[in-house]
Amino acid sequence: MKKADAALIRFEPVEHRHLPLLDRWLHAPHMREWWGEPEEELAMIRDMIEGRDTSRPFLIVLEGEPVGYIQYWYVGHHQNESWLEKTPWLRELPADTVGVDLSIGDPAKLSQGIGSRALKAFAEKLVADGHESIIIDPDPANLRAVRAYTKAGFRQVPHLVGRTGDSLIMQFKSSARETTR
Repeated sequence: MKKADAALIRFEPVEHRHLPLLDRWLHAPHMREWWGEPEEELAMIRDMIEGRDTSRPFLIVLEGEPVGYIQYWYVGHHQNESWLEKTPWLRELPADTVGVDLSIGDPAKLSQGIGSRALKAFAEKLVADGHESIIIDPDPANLRAVRAYTKAGFRQVPHLVGRTGDSLIMQFKSSARETTR
């Protein structure tokens, strides 16, 4: 990513005042296809804002305008029986790994490379903040997302390929250093 591109993208912590925007995005067909029920997703984001969930939500802001949503979550906080029953692959990752989820909310901004640029900038920020292992877990059928995440520097975790159900586990490979342990 060029420095000029990085300067155009920033991440703003989600606040209550952003919930109507997120609600509108979560109801859009391109998000409904890959995210859960909008009301449930919004309730989880509200829990994050209010500190009942350790995940951290942000708006992706491009040239001063919100264009998408991105969050990070702690794998170690999900390595419990409730989660491991549904997603046993979590057991095979270091507890200090962080997972990232994102979507471009504004459908007019799709297929412009914004998602991959934002994801790369966000992952580099997480690395700078001291996170060494960063994953993303798209549905393998979401080819747009898989291409964007590959472009952002994420690669399939070889020992998990074919063992994670409807998730493709990809890990960030920082240009500054390898992040695989």
